[in-house]
Amino acid sequence: MRALLTRRPTAVSLSVALLGLALSGPAAALDQPEAATRRAAKQDQLQAPARRFAVSAANPLAVDAGVEILKAGGSAFDAVVAVQAVLGLVEPQSSGIAGGAFLLHWDGRQVQAWDGRETAPAAATPELFLQPDGRPLPFRDAVMSGLSTGTPGVLAMLAAGHQAHGRLPWARLFEPAIRLATQGFAISPRLHDLFAAEAALRRDPQAASYFFDADGAPKPVGTVLKNPAYAAVLRAVARDGVKAFYEGAVAEDIVRRVQAQARPGQLTRADLAGYRALQRPPLCSDWRDWRVCGFGPPSSGQLTVMQILGLLDTQPAARAAHGLGADWLHAYAEAAKLAFADRAEYVADPAFVSAPGGDWHNLLAPDYLRERGRLIGERAMASASAGRPGGVKQAYAAQPEQVEHGTSQVSVVDAQGHAVSMTTSVESAFGSRVMSDGGTGLAGGFFLNNQLTDFSFTPVGADGRPVANRVEPGKRPRSSMAPTLVFDRQGRLLMVGGSPGGAVIIHYVAKLLTGTLAWGLSAQQAVDLPNFGEFNSGSLLLEPGTLDADGLAALRARGHRVVETDLTSGLQVLMRVPGGWVGGADPRREGVVRGE
Repeated sequence: MRALLTRRPTAVSLSVALLGLALSGPAAALDQPEAATRRAAKQDQLQAPARRFAVSAANPLAVDAGVEILKAGGSAFDAVVAVQAVLGLVEPQSSGIAGGAFLLHWDGRQVQAWDGRETAPAAATPELFLQPDGRPLPFRDAVMSGLSTGTPGVLAMLAAGHQAHGRLPWARLFEPAIRLATQGFAISPRLHDLFAAEAALRRDPQAASYFFDADGAPKPVGTVLKNPAYAAVLRAVARDGVKAFYEGAVAEDIVRRVQAQARPGQLTRADLAGYRALQRPPLCSDWRDWRVCGFGPPSSGQLTVMQILGLLDTQPAARAAHGLGADWLHAYAEAAKLAFADRAEYVADPAFVSAPGGDWHNLLAPDYLRERGRLIGERAMASASAGRPGGVKQAYAAQPEQVEHGTSQVSVVDAQGHAVSMTTSVESAFGSRVMSDGGTGLAGGFFLNNQLTDFSFTPVGADGRPVANRVEPGKRPRSSMAPTLVFDRQGRLLMVGGSPGGAVIIHYVAKLLTGTLAWGLSAQQAVDLPNFGEFNSGSLLLEPGTLDADGLAALRARGHRVVETDLTSGLQVLMRVPGGWVGGADPRREGVVRGE
């Protein structure tokens, strides 16, 4: 077997699967929200532990904005507003002001969970993505249509959180992004590789003129890109608050573009004006010596991560393992099948679907996990079925396998020791590939989300039972986003982290927690570990170089269908050590960690 941290370098991969085309059968699990691009090794990100504050995010310019706000005396919540505003400019393929987010906030006393997830329009029905013959639309056709855009939530959520926890004026938080949008920023290698490969952007006039020259050639790496439309929209939001986005010219332009597509969407100005961010109870559970807090439904992230880790602990050999060997990966894959089977049947917006047995913690109950863990044997299961947490038989059908995309991660700790972990998204790379100028008539703008494709396209199962995650008016689609805060047994904040990556987020965060907490790796070492995943789909995905030939043969001998492929995580992590905070930034993307 190769050493714990060994991994063969991978080349740029822009295969059909990685560009967001839905596939059928087991290969569907190969689909990635963003293609793999050039990879850069990253050492431990801070030369010495940051004593006052630290920021970890997916782009250096966004991290600089967060640091600027923290140096000015801002809170962690202030910083994350500034970081998000810049990410929407320099990393528009991943997140933006017309997307959504889940955010955890630690105020030194309690964890708060802020829900800025998009909602389905009031006119939406469970049949939203069905064709006249009753078959679901092809995934890419659904994405690149007006049908896929939900009511954005991230700005409303950030405004509500800032009102409760901000220290600096709201308008001050947008200054870095407005400055960059006005003066311009250099196109990064990753942004260039992604927009150059996305043909659909050429068909949207707003996006085409922004990313491509008059001859249709992609603007090269290093080109200074200005975005006057985005700057104008942010100035309005900074001056007038989020009503400048959810009402008036910006809202009108969003709705016009959604309804102007070949397959028009159902989003209205009333949907935008009526959006409300929610504050939910966090989902916290004990794992070994730590308290791990995350987001409950409508996100499946925390539940599925903790189910996998809990199921692994029912396997003595896996619990004693200390690295990515074939035996541990076999147990992990089997645990993931069981957890994803429960996810497919039970998890959806809690305003529309009840928790099994009335409590989401039933999915994590020790007796239930021990019962499920007995299904893990020496041979790989072809697939797993959902269990009966809480002893109650549910009335829902399992959601058919479906592509899921995502996102960007921001992790912040401020000078008061308060923290934010936010996972933020427009869903697919560049969302619906529709760019809005906010009604300004200027160049550039922001991308509209395609988050409604996170709903099940199939509203009922073969047995006629409804799918929990079907489309319904005002409903929030199920997500895998997993912003995470970890505490020691004394209640001291130990880690702030999360990742983009669609459904694979669950595996990335499970890897992070296992690597740091169970195996004693540094944050950066854990981030650097090869990625892996199994979705109850019949394929165990491994990054190339995870195992040597003997290790791969051992997995296949147990019945696993092993597929080696790039898995484009974007883990951004802060971790407490003696003397302050250190961090990890994923070498698969452009993120960094900075602090002082």
